[in-house]
Amino acid sequence: MQKSIVLKRWLSVCFLFCNFSNLVAQQYVPLNEHKYLDSLNNIIVSKKSDSLSAKANFLLSDYWRLKDSVKSKRYLLTGKKQSEKYKFLQAAFYFYQGGYLVANDKISAEQAYGKACAELAKYSTKDAKQLLAYSWFNYALVKRAENGYEYLIDIILKKVIPISESINDTERTAYYYTQLGCAFMYNAQFNKAELLFNKSIALAEKTYPNSSTILLAYLSAAGNYCYLIKTSQARKMLNRAAEILKPYPESIQYPLYYYSESMYYTSKQIPNRILENADKGMVLAKAYNQKMLYQMLSFRKHEVYINAKQYGKSKNILLDLLSYGPLRSDVNSRKSIYGQLAKTNANMGLMDEAYKWLVAYNKINDSLNDAKLKEKINALEIKFRNVENQKKIEQLQIEKEKASLSAKNNRLTIWLLAAVAAFLLLITFFTINYYKNKNKLITSNAMLDGEEKERRRVARDLHDGLGGMLSAVKIKLSTWAANKNEIIADPELEKIIAQLDGSVKELRHIARNMMPESLLKFGLETALKDLCESANTENTSVDFHLYNLSTELPSKIQFTIYRIIQELLSNAVRHAEAKQIMVQCSQNGDTIFITVEDDGKGFDIDLIKQKQGMGMTNIKHRVNYLKGKLELQSEQNQKGTTVNIELNVT
Repeated sequence: MQKSIVLKRWLSVCFLFCNFSNLVAQQYVPLNEHKYLDSLNNIIVSKKSDSLSAKANFLLSDYWRLKDSVKSKRYLLTGKKQSEKYKFLQAAFYFYQGGYLVANDKISAEQAYGKACAELAKYSTKDAKQLLAYSWFNYALVKRAENGYEYLIDIILKKVIPISESINDTERTAYYYTQLGCAFMYNAQFNKAELLFNKSIALAEKTYPNSSTILLAYLSAAGNYCYLIKTSQARKMLNRAAEILKPYPESIQYPLYYYSESMYYTSKQIPNRILENADKGMVLAKAYNQKMLYQMLSFRKHEVYINAKQYGKSKNILLDLLSYGPLRSDVNSRKSIYGQLAKTNANMGLMDEAYKWLVAYNKINDSLNDAKLKEKINALEIKFRNVENQKKIEQLQIEKEKASLSAKNNRLTIWLLAAVAAFLLLITFFTINYYKNKNKLITSNAMLDGEEKERRRVARDLHDGLGGMLSAVKIKLSTWAANKNEIIADPELEKIIAQLDGSVKELRHIARNMMPESLLKFGLETALKDLCESANTENTSVDFHLYNLSTELPSKIQFTIYRIIQELLSNAVRHAEAKQIMVQCSQNGDTIFITVEDDGKGFDIDLIKQKQGMGMTNIKHRVNYLKGKLELQSEQNQKGTTVNIELNVT
């Protein structure tokens, strides 16, 4: 158990630094680099055509962009000059320009990739679409720091892969699935990443078994299996990758391979093999200017020494990282190193030095919060300098522009005043409308409360007053008839007594409908059951269902719910002449759901909205009283009506 916990901690630290580093796609270069370079140089030397030579120069610029920026720029400018007669190559130039700029000037690289996306979209050839997909991918990579991984994943799924698949570019499609898997892996969604890596491998394994594409898929999948602690699968992927790399000992993919090996041995907890692979990878990463891989490999060694409590060696690695130029110039890298130096010195008991590194860490952390603002300020400064350079040219037009600007400002002022006035009018309108609706709601609520009070009073008067009187008359009449000496029964008298009895029952039914006694005594659930049972007749069947209804609802809300269902039942019986009625009432949190369905005559909903009777009006008022929603489903000359109501009981 302890071993598993330690392993997960090692891998989580590894993931932290892998995720911390900017996600940058591995450089897409054929494994046989010498053959690749020779073929491109032969095209340039042969001077067959400017277009072929321009393409070759662009590809060479891309190849050297990490190894030798001077060579990369020379090839880029040469390719640009040779592409002056070719519109498509002029559009392609922006893509390769972005690749040259991305390491040191991300703002300019973003603009270049954006221009490439716009220009390449004008062409429908396979080469153009292939480059367009790659442009969108690199553009999303640069924008990831600003817009997050969701943006990157969205662009890959909605633009990059669809474009690549539209031209049946299986190799590049597999490559993009690998990069998509890396995005999920760097966000700790390892199971999703596994599916994507498997898809990439399935696409590339048969058709491109010895390509850079399948190599990168194997290495990425191996790292993901390490995070999932599936070491046997990780070893299988690494063995396949090693076989592919074996004929190419100088491949730029070796640092990534050694990093993946160190990850594997981290999952196996074999420190000496971690250090061995990290050392090999660091030498090559430094030679190939792969600064983020160099940092990640260094942190692998650092973590080994931390776990072994060899804090001095760990500290030396961190200080060595700070002395490495490319990492020293990267603010995110410095922040990570400063944080680790603070922890390491604290472990060594060097609290003063630990505090110094902690202060440095906090200073960078604070500055990173303003990074976006600073980028915008830098962009504005560039624009300002461009304006300054053009001032002499524009000097002759100043007077004319002043007059034009004055007129424009006047128009703008007028529009601004008009906009302010319109805004104030809108505010006034909405304020008046708000209070008008509020007053209407207060009035409506007061009317409902008053109506409910009046119902109680009338029901009480009917039950206690007139009902009592009729009952007394019936009792006296029955007593008088019983005490008569005549033996022969009087049919007319019995009919009168029966009518009195029916009148008393009807009076009590009316009084109960106006103010149900069961609602007052036993609560809403019992009252609703009694209501539905009373509606059951030989011609009408009412099916009632109640779920999770709280017994703690305020009495006003209980009365409102009761009146709504009572009115809906009455409509179904009297107007729709329904034979089957289903009533359902349930509660979920602070929301009451009411559904009443019947098989009676349908009606025109629009006509009901225009000419609402008292019943529908009362229902709407009560629904509005509880800030609810009312939905009617019915059609004229069709059987069946459904009423759905949601009530807020907070």
